[in-house]
Amino acid sequence: MVRILRAAAAQMGPTQKADRREHTLLRMLAMLEEAASRGASLVVFPELAFTTFFPRWLLEGDALDQYFERGMPNPAVAKLFDRARALRVGFYVGYAELTPEGRRYNCAILVDRDGEILGRYRKVHLPGSVEPRAGARYQQLEKRYFEYGDLGFPAFRAGSAWAHAIMGMMICNDRRWPESWRVLGLQGVELVCIGYNSAAYDPNGGTTEDASLRTFHSTLVTQANAYMNATWAISVAKAGDEDGSGLIGGSCIVDPNGRIVAQAATLTDEVIVADIDLDLCRQGKDKMFNFAAHRRPEQYRVITERAGVIEPAVLDAD
Repeated sequence: MVRILRAAAAQMGPTQKADRREHTLLRMLAMLEEAASRGASLVVFPELAFTTFFPRWLLEGDALDQYFERGMPNPAVAKLFDRARALRVGFYVGYAELTPEGRRYNCAILVDRDGEILGRYRKVHLPGSVEPRAGARYQQLEKRYFEYGDLGFPAFRAGSAWAHAIMGMMICNDRRWPESWRVLGLQGVELVCIGYNSAAYDPNGGTTEDASLRTFHSTLVTQANAYMNATWAISVAKAGDEDGSGLIGGSCIVDPNGRIVAQAATLTDEVIVADIDLDLCRQGKDKMFNFAAHRRPEQYRVITERAGVIEPAVLDAD
């Protein structure tokens, strides 16, 4: 049985603080249409796709709440769901979630071609700080506005329209942590969907990182971890200059050998498309990364027993 699906990465250019929701949604609909016209049955949008990257500001009350979705779908985004259903195209999209219980998460959902939510993921690895950094030009306040994700890294089995692919999700900083990938790898994942809004500068201060280095790191972790878990990966940016804060691009589709098969060339709205041959995962899963045959989890306990680094003691010189 041939297990191929055509997928698109829908990179978005910047969304300014002053942009109306309707304007952003029209951009997303245009990319959905383009992807469908090029034969895609899955479209991956970025993290926090419906809004600007609001954690760069100190906000409270209504000024903060306006960025959160209280249900999905909802009237403000229903056109995306309706059009995708009509086109028979599913999608991944990231957004800020406010639950009925008042919990706040950086969230992503996977929506199938019938418009039904196949899976939900909440970002685990939150960067930044709770309190603003004094004197800093740029802030990163995800820890202030979001709780740590509570769903783990679940994998989802798609239906026949997506060749029964085993699919997983990450959001932005998660892709930099090998544990994220390995938990999905241990569920047999074949396609990982990732959205990100990554700064084109060092978000923690300093001058040692620039857009070029951060784009290199973004691509590096996607290629390396796709290879080490024998999975396809679609990693998609919101890019460009948002109100004076730069975001990297570099959206890419990577195969299970770690090879880039498609990559964005701009920092604007851009759709890239590739055919995802899920059977290419078998080489790695059955041989080099046959986990059942080669993993030694009894030697890895420190990974789950410890969060921070404990260095070996310094021995006194003779």
